Amino acid sequence: MTSTDMATTAQHVADSHDLIRVHGARENNLKDISVELPKRRLTVFTGVSGSGKSSLVFATIAAESQRLINETYSTFIQGFMPTLARPDVDLLDGLTTAIIVDQERMGANPRSTVGTVTDANALLRILFSRLGRPHIGSAQAFSFNVASISGAGAVTLEKGGQTVKERREFSITGGMCPRCEGRGSVQDFDLTALYDDSKSLSQGALTIPGYSMDGWFGRIFSGSGFFDMKKPIRKYTKRELHDLLYKEPTKIKVEGINLTYEGIIPKIRKSMLSKDPEAMQPHIRAFVERAVTFMTCPDCDGTRLNEGARSSKINGLSIADACAMQISDLAEWVRGLDEPSVAPLLASLGETLDSFVEIGLGYLSLARPSGTLSGGEAQRTKMIRHLGSSLTDVTYVFDEPTIGLHPHDIQRMNALLLRLRDKGNTVLVVEHKPETIAIADHVVDLGPGAGAAGGEVVYEGTLDGLRTSGTLTGHHLDDRARLKDSVRSSTGALEVRGASLHNLEDVDVDIPLGLLVVVTGVAGSGKSSLISGSVSGREGVVTVDQTSIKGSRRSNPATYTGLLDPIRKAFAKANGVKPALFSPNSEGACPTCKGAGVVYTDLAMMAGVATTCEECEGRRFQAAVLDYKLGGRDISEVLAMSVDEAAAFFKAGEAKTPAAHKLLTQLADVGLGYLTLGQPLTTLSGGERQRLKLATHMGEKGGVYVLDEPTTGLHLADVEQLLALLGRLVDSGKSVIVIEHHQAVMAHADWVIDLGPGAGHDGGRVVFEGTPAELVAERSTLTGEHLADYVAAAPA
Repeated sequence: MTSTDMATTAQHVADSHDLIRVHGARENNLKDISVELPKRRLTVFTGVSGSGKSSLVFATIAAESQRLINETYSTFIQGFMPTLARPDVDLLDGLTTAIIVDQERMGANPRSTVGTVTDANALLRILFSRLGRPHIGSAQAFSFNVASISGAGAVTLEKGGQTVKERREFSITGGMCPRCEGRGSVQDFDLTALYDDSKSLSQGALTIPGYSMDGWFGRIFSGSGFFDMKKPIRKYTKRELHDLLYKEPTKIKVEGINLTYEGIIPKIRKSMLSKDPEAMQPHIRAFVERAVTFMTCPDCDGTRLNEGARSSKINGLSIADACAMQISDLAEWVRGLDEPSVAPLLASLGETLDSFVEIGLGYLSLARPSGTLSGGEAQRTKMIRHLGSSLTDVTYVFDEPTIGLHPHDIQRMNALLLRLRDKGNTVLVVEHKPETIAIADHVVDLGPGAGAAGGEVVYEGTLDGLRTSGTLTGHHLDDRARLKDSVRSSTGALEVRGASLHNLEDVDVDIPLGLLVVVTGVAGSGKSSLISGSVSGREGVVTVDQTSIKGSRRSNPATYTGLLDPIRKAFAKANGVKPALFSPNSEGACPTCKGAGVVYTDLAMMAGVATTCEECEGRRFQAAVLDYKLGGRDISEVLAMSVDEAAAFFKAGEAKTPAAHKLLTQLADVGLGYLTLGQPLTTLSGGERQRLKLATHMGEKGGVYVLDEPTTGLHLADVEQLLALLGRLVDSGKSVIVIEHHQAVMAHADWVIDLGPGAGHDGGRVVFEGTPAELVAERSTLTGEHLADYVAAAPA
């Protein structure tokens, strides 16, 4: 053999980096773990919710990859980028560029649509600016985010060493509807909800939260001189009423201080209506829902575009019509355009729209507001831009890509994950569904438990090895729920008549009460439209949806659930002091760290440093507060307890507090017994947050519970506990309606309502109503077929 042949057969040193090596990872609850992951393969991470999967994949591997990429930019540019701290890990080797496709809901910006977040709108605008007739201008003339403006004036410039003035004119042709400013809807205020017109301002006529006449508002109103503070509002002149409600910001002087007076309605628009409703305090959200109605803009008919943009058409279709079409139909229309002058544009737009169809989102329209997408839909929308990418040797990180997917759609998602891998990419997937775990080349199982009981690698290897490994995931991997021997009897019915929201086709259905009812169907069939549009708003209905929990690092399970209130009162009563002393966000806070437990040092473009507060040693409270005890424990020791420990502590004895014990029982019921009361909400996984929200709603008074995919983020073992909880709720006299795809939940149901047969305009109809046994026997729908196969695989 020649030396040339030997060089050919020997492995090149550049090809030896085939592993991503993680040694000594300690992020969050990880216990100094080490794993080696094969590159250009599909690795699935499993384990119970809270076992450390996201800490390893997102907070360690993906975070370090992004931090290293950010460091390649100049320090000037890094100053404008988010600062990322190095994960707590000894060694990370073999990393490639990480692209994170998570399940975070897209921002609820009222201007954001499916078309704008995927750049499909940008391509459509260019297409209409080139082919649309009549021609009205450039691509921005079709944008609902660009207003039409024009102006003229004198400009001063230097010419030939002399300063000269010239008259200049400019105009921008935009597509924004001037009436609704590109939002598609206008606000109408119910004035009776703003004030009581039989009273004067000084008598407290205003009924808006925070508008008290005792504070600054009273001084501004009385000092403005625009109206008589002692005259009932119903006796105001037109001018006075206009000044009270609509006056533009006007400079005024009150008691020698320069202030700005502004009408009530523009002030409410700025302070309240600019916020995401979920971020509002409950009393403010209730006021907005009572006082403001949103109606479709009469000028643009909800299209957001002005008359000029709507008048330019291609083959009789305007850009507003194109954005309103179902994407699968729009893809067909684009394929039918034969225009060589814009051939590359049509090809790129066609590929983007075909990706929507391929990924199972062909039922959406480009005009759909992005804030209305579910977690699963948002994740798949983010995948669109990566499917046609020519990049290889990239690490794609997915967080439960099967969320919100019917078993029929999961097969399609699996094919896409394998396609990304086969292009030479490393694919890391955090997942609970057995159907996706089954396609893995490599499996990493974390556990053995959750929280402090997790954070260890309990198995690493092939799928077959996982089955025989003896771990919790291995035990439950082949679990199949059996149909119940008998179902409960209905105690009444919730009538829905003529439901037509989104793609629903005048649906009439009776939802039986006193049962566990599962509403199912393929993604986009109309399940959420039916329940949220016709059931959720009714009196006595408690809805637990998929919106994420808002909370800072100061928020924890005790503050979020309201548990801290009875605990503070119990400490205050036992020690004869004020309850505010026992809050780290109030009077009892450590003065050095302001109750945070750590001191943050900002290092500009470098990652900030958090050090444990030396004065309180991370306990968050003043030393004097920790001298007060309840049942032999101080407040910091109580916040360090797990839910299970705290439930036993507050159940009996000196610390007996029934209100706290009840809330703790609810947390334990949803499987969160391992969480500590003071753990920051920012460290909780998606599944833990969903169950925390469920626990808070369980105490509300209501006869009907509506749950939107409660199995999201739940391990197979946790699903059993959830089913037991739902069963207890129904047995206690509640009616439970669950929007769900999980076959175990369907098999456990008393009644199933299946929507379909397809998605978008192919769905929107009730294709089956009855018991799970009847659904399996008929096999008349896609859900019936998959449930029948699932039940057939159940052990006898």
